[in-house]
Amino acid sequence: MTGPRFPALAGTAAALVLAAASMLTGASAASAVPVTDCTQWGTTELQGGEYLYQQNEWNSETEQCVSVDPATGAWSVTKSSFSLPTNGAPATYPSSYKGCHWGACTTDSGLPLRVDELGSVRTDWSTTQVDSGAYNVSMDIWFNSAPVTDDQPDGTEVMIWMNHRGGVQPIGSRTATVQLDGRTWDVWTGPGASGWKVISYVLQGGATELADFDVKGLIDDGVGRGSIDPAHYLIDAEAGFEIWQGGQGLGMKEFSFEASTEPGGGGEDTQAPTAPAGVAVTGTTDSSVSLSWTPATDDTGVSGYDVYRDGVKAGSTTSASFTDTGLAASSSHNYTVRARDAAGNTSAASPAVTATTTAGNGGTTGALKAQYKNNDASPGDNQIRPGLQLVNSGTTAVDLSKVTLRYWFSGESGSASYGTSCDYAVLGCGAVTHRVASAGSAGPGADHYLEVGFTGGSLAPGASTGEMQLRFNKADWSAFNETDDYSRAANTAFADASKVGVYVNGALSAGTAP
Repeated sequence: MTGPRFPALAGTAAALVLAAASMLTGASAASAVPVTDCTQWGTTELQGGEYLYQQNEWNSETEQCVSVDPATGAWSVTKSSFSLPTNGAPATYPSSYKGCHWGACTTDSGLPLRVDELGSVRTDWSTTQVDSGAYNVSMDIWFNSAPVTDDQPDGTEVMIWMNHRGGVQPIGSRTATVQLDGRTWDVWTGPGASGWKVISYVLQGGATELADFDVKGLIDDGVGRGSIDPAHYLIDAEAGFEIWQGGQGLGMKEFSFEASTEPGGGGEDTQAPTAPAGVAVTGTTDSSVSLSWTPATDDTGVSGYDVYRDGVKAGSTTSASFTDTGLAASSSHNYTVRARDAAGNTSAASPAVTATTTAGNGGTTGALKAQYKNNDASPGDNQIRPGLQLVNSGTTAVDLSKVTLRYWFSGESGSASYGTSCDYAVLGCGAVTHRVASAGSAGPGADHYLEVGFTGGSLAPGASTGEMQLRFNKADWSAFNETDDYSRAANTAFADASKVGVYVNGALSAGTAP
């Protein structure tokens, strides 16, 4: 999502409110009678206090009602009619949590735990979802520099988006795609409303449940990216729905979260798999490297492999092969592979192998041009709204995954971080990527650029992607002055745009850079 985002409860006073509400609405795990809660900040103890349900309606006063089963921890939203714009904060985050949330701690949670001491973190998470409204299905995992805090955690917020609908998106911009626990995730990074780090993992294709999901693999990925400090503490995990519009019928069937310093959550298996052998390069393109290896062995069975490029994890797979994508042409990389078992034991690294991507366009030979129209007549508001489309005027099809567009602008004063959104695209916003990047030493009116890319597909000769309605803002929502922006023009109908760059495999193919 874009726009300001705030914690559910901030500060000691809010923690006291939560604690008081818990005494009013809490129920013991032995109770078989469902609890109905229509209050803004109500809480209900779940499963003997090991978990806590929270209404958490922090950005609205519209009535939200839920039915909660304290014994099983299941709950459902019985009344919800929110109607907030999706370019801002959600109305509410009804959720179950375990650990210490703004000073209110559940019992026997096993938390906090230092990140570098984690041996196993797993979850079973099952939901009921609806085909209307605007919401995400998300788990929040919070980290802090000290074991306990009754205020805003000073570490990283990790969000796991199991699904979403209605055009909502995480904070920041998409920066990577990874394979984790046999699934493909888009990685988004950006600052929260108060400046804390946020890294979000968005499941491609979505799901209604994650069974025995390896959360530690995701945390390890965040550590490897520098987003999570390994000396910080995992203090809290909460799962539910951030709701912008609608919401009635959403529900939690099951949520369990188990963290331990022991591999496999305290199991007896401590034997690591053998290191993968025979790692070999089986193919290269101008943007990818394919690898294979001899499967490792283990006393209880190998559950997956982690592939490292130049010492940083590039992804995971459950098979003895992997293709690393999104690489620069004519670039060389060293690869190693580690095997792991279901208990979290990890093998030594395999011997390294070196691969070099091929040079050139890799078959993307169409003649491309960008077209632009101005969707925002006001040059001084707090968002920039370019309309863009890509046209293939050549005679060969174009691989869209190799193409990006750059719209240059000046950020002036204010926050150096940006949020980006796609409001509409003929291709579908899910097929379009977008981020803001610094242009380095570019001149006035062009110190940053909006980069627009594509998740895949082919653009036929003579075809256009069709319109993409995009917008972006500074993290603090301060105003722009677009009057001198390099790529901005006054036309409100699509026209060829020589000042919007078209890049193929990272090289300028059409348009003029500042």
